[in-house]
Amino acid sequence: MSDAQDLGGRGGFGGGRGGGGGRPQRGIQRLFEVVRSERIAPQLVRLHLTGDDFDAFVENAGREKLALTDKYVKFLFARPELGLEPPYDLEALRAQLAPGDLPVRRTYTIRSIDFDAKTIAVDFVVHGDEGLAGPWALRARPGDKVVFSGPGARYHPDQGDDVTHVIIADDSAIPAAAAAIDALPPAAKGIALIEVPDENGHVELNAPAGLEVRWIHRDGAPYGVPLAEAVEALERPAGAIDAFAHGEREAVKRIGAVLHGVWGIDRQEMSISAYWAYGRTEDGFQEEKRSPVGQIL
Repeated sequence: MSDAQDLGGRGGFGGGRGGGGGRPQRGIQRLFEVVRSERIAPQLVRLHLTGDDFDAFVENAGREKLALTDKYVKFLFARPELGLEPPYDLEALRAQLAPGDLPVRRTYTIRSIDFDAKTIAVDFVVHGDEGLAGPWALRARPGDKVVFSGPGARYHPDQGDDVTHVIIADDSAIPAAAAAIDALPPAAKGIALIEVPDENGHVELNAPAGLEVRWIHRDGAPYGVPLAEAVEALERPAGAIDAFAHGEREAVKRIGAVLHGVWGIDRQEMSISAYWAYGRTEDGFQEEKRSPVGQIL
């Protein structure tokens, strides 16, 4: 797996029922520090972040946007051997450093916000020493500083009682999927398909009784393939569907072909997005989003 996938990264957004919110402001660096770290699964590290910029972050975003369940921020990470400390003067650094040494952006979902404690929880997919964000998250200790901009957000689950929820995610989209599940009404019904490496990759979910959760194990298969196959084997639920499908790009394309092409869900009536693409850096992935290969539907 290449460097900048960092496997917690995300791509752009589709429509989605209950959407709205738009993209993050890129220029404002909010300075936070690590409060504590949790290993919630072998492939997932949760960091709790706080800082003097918390209030400004909340005020800038607004409570309405922060109530959306797919809210994301863009971190800036510097190569550790350069000894750079956030926040970064990017204009000055561009004059001093080679392009490959500049801090890089990586996009991550906010798992939750504790407004009383003024902390933000972010889950990072980790895979050894590859990339910048994953290794940083593995090493992170209380007091370590980090900056991000944002947030952007668009999705919140439909709260109606006449809709069937279909939630589809791989490791990178677990935070957004879990937040969406948290926000489901108690009487919600539907199914969640979540792909993880194996049974050890399961995480705790606060699912209502009417939501069936199926863990899809890769067990060495290519990323996204078991998840796409599981979706292709599903029968379309009757009636209105609130669909949320996020993950690796090629898998999401296959999933989109089912949801849109077979089940007939309108593009604007679902939240569907590629968060990353196998074999691509995030910069390359973002660039390809503007080309035919990057189009989901």
